[in-house]
Amino acid sequence: MLFVNGYYVEQISGLSRPESAAVLEMLLEQATRPEYTVRFRWEPGSVAFWDNRATIHLAPGDTAHLDHPRTMHRVMLTGDVPVGVDGRPSLPLTGTAPGRW
Repeated sequence: MLFVNGYYVEQISGLSRPESAAVLEMLLEQATRPEYTVRFRWEPGSVAFWDNRATIHLAPGDTAHLDHPRTMHRVMLTGDVPVGVDGRPSLPLTGTAPGRW
């Protein structure tokens, strides 16, 4: 299993920037193919949960058809640190301002 998020990954360790960019582009193109995605259709009373550590979340812009307001709450949990196949835990990027997303 591979965990990759194009929003945060800058480069694959051990590859040149061009090689890394090509591999990341290929992986993200595969991950976002319609047959590998789930589309949630909001209706009154809907509740949805997802774990951004294990999904690629996209907020679609086609919610204009809704004739009711949506109330959304974001919860961020502390907990498990992702670990690479080599057993090393992921490290946060220093200087990344919270809330940039």
